[in-house]
Amino acid sequence: MGNPTQRNSSFWFIILSIFFGNFMSILSSTTINVAFPVFMKDFHAELGAVQWMITGFLLATGVVAPVVGYFGDRWSYKRLYLFALSGFTLFSGLCTIAWNIESLVVFRILQGVFSGLIIPTTMTMIYQFIEKDRQAFAMSLWSLSSMLAPAFGPTLGGWLTEYFGWRSLFILNLPIGIIAIAVAFKCLPLHKTAPTKSFDLSGFVTVLISSSFIILAFSEGNGWGWTSWKTLSFLIVGAATLAYFIRRELTVKDPLLNLSVFRTNRFTYSLIINCIITASLYSGTFLIPIFLQDIQQSTALNTALVLLPGSIVMAFFSPIVGKLYARTGPFWLILSGIILLIVSTWELSHVTLQATHMYIAAWMTIRYVGIAFAFMPVMNAGMSAISKEKSGHASAVTNWVRQATGALSIGIFSSLLAARSSTHIKQLNEAAAAGTPFLREQGMTLGVQDVFLAATLICVIAIPLTFLIKEKRKKRQFLTS
Repeated sequence: MGNPTQRNSSFWFIILSIFFGNFMSILSSTTINVAFPVFMKDFHAELGAVQWMITGFLLATGVVAPVVGYFGDRWSYKRLYLFALSGFTLFSGLCTIAWNIESLVVFRILQGVFSGLIIPTTMTMIYQFIEKDRQAFAMSLWSLSSMLAPAFGPTLGGWLTEYFGWRSLFILNLPIGIIAIAVAFKCLPLHKTAPTKSFDLSGFVTVLISSSFIILAFSEGNGWGWTSWKTLSFLIVGAATLAYFIRRELTVKDPLLNLSVFRTNRFTYSLIINCIITASLYSGTFLIPIFLQDIQQSTALNTALVLLPGSIVMAFFSPIVGKLYARTGPFWLILSGIILLIVSTWELSHVTLQATHMYIAAWMTIRYVGIAFAFMPVMNAGMSAISKEKSGHASAVTNWVRQATGALSIGIFSSLLAARSSTHIKQLNEAAAAGTPFLREQGMTLGVQDVFLAATLICVIAIPLTFLIKEKRKKRQFLTS
């Protein structure tokens, strides 16, 4: 076991290597949001093409998540982690030499594949490498890295883009990745585990096809036409393949994902709320940079400064929520967070072309407080309802569904913004006198309002689900009393 000093030193080195990788992976998914207008300008690309830099990234991270358990057991989690870090760092470098938007999107998606290996691997290693009495503390530090990255990613991305250009967003990953590889190679123990099951290749192929086809249909539906043969074909094939995947995973001996975790109602309700929070988070990080830069003509740095107060507040409240959870349980924290999300998103659905940066910063800060109050409690509420032997599968399912939800929500919000903006601009042109200025900006502002209104309605769905979680918790307390 070693003396306490050696154990403490080993603990902090393991946490350091895990923290670096998880922080870098999540940071890369948040820094580029404020640079969307820059990508559109530099590559002369449409929003629909540029948004695939994050949609494709999120899709890749979600699709690859189910294979982590298999390859972690077969190779060891240390080797899998080193492989993922190396691939992520390599494709970060390749992103800097992209010659057009298509090549950048391809490199970005491949970067997402390795990111999808990093996030669940770091969580698994906490339970493999760290003593049981320190695992809770280790998870709080893992959560801190998960919250710090999205909290400061937009601000850091805006500052880098403003002064050093968009390539600096990817160059940033190179020193962090190299340090993470070196620390992980030196400090992580090597645990060999004999493979216990065969790889469900059919399951992996079907989940890849179904996720890709459905998200592609929602992302491109506005451009293709929602009733076009292409959109309908992608939706039908995606839905059919997903149905086959679900049926297979419930019957095969060694499933890629153990979907029986959905039989636990509390886990299912918590995951749905988790997805609603995810969609709400991406609605703000997607729409606000477009509104500020493309409509109000603000710089990337100003956009980052508008988002900074909310980022700081979210990072501040995250550890406080962790302490409150032990006293109050998840219900009141989740309910408070959802209400804050509904109110702030509703207010942003009334944003006007003349809205001040102070107004937007204030309501985005309230949104981030709501996310901080709801995110960790809803994760714990779901995972705590799952038995220890199924916790790995529950974690993989959660990551797959959440990442797919993020990609799907961005695709839907992007299509909805384009469709509603186009409709409003056409109506304004018909009603306005010739030569009326700012018709495009006014039309896009109305489109932003519509998307925030849709996000508000999505948030409302979480309210009754939150009460279902509370009812389940009360029943358990009654039965054990």
